[in-house]
Amino acid sequence: MMTAWAQPVLAIGPDEILDDPVLEIRARSISKHLRCVVCQNQSIDDSNAEIARDMRLIVRERLVAGDSDDEAISYLVSRYGDYVLLQPPFKAATLPLWLGPPILVLFVGFLVIVRTRRKLVQSAKSSAGSNSHSAADAKRLDAIISATPTSDDTNETMGKTLS
Repeated sequence: MMTAWAQPVLAIGPDEILDDPVLEIRARSISKHLRCVVCQNQSIDDSNAEIARDMRLIVRERLVAGDSDDEAISYLVSRYGDYVLLQPPFKAATLPLWLGPPILVLFVGFLVIVRTRRKLVQSAKSSAGSNSHSAADAKRLDAIISATPTSDDTNETMGKTLS
């Protein structure tokens, strides 16, 4: 009973499997590298979608007809575009797929750096501003200091009081 759970669930139905084991191995290899057009990043080999089943059957039909692996893949690419390839080629049409993520990471990193620097500058300005005194505070401080008797004044006052 437990071994049934350990078995991988395959989307390929028994009616799809080719009689020739060599062709079936080739078909499975190709299917693992093709994307289901309705599933998110799932190969047609793993997908249960009807379109994935149709694509698997097309691969098998092309192989039985004598196509090479590349010809079978090219046939599907001509029908569905480079999107069906799980690893699209590096060319002008797929540049956004290849360059978009690194450019996005660099842009977000730049924004994080700019925002962090702004916060540091604002923090430094606010802490410097909290240590500075206004002109009114400076005048009051000077008045307090001038009104406070010095230690010499205190000794003279004490001497007069004692005598």
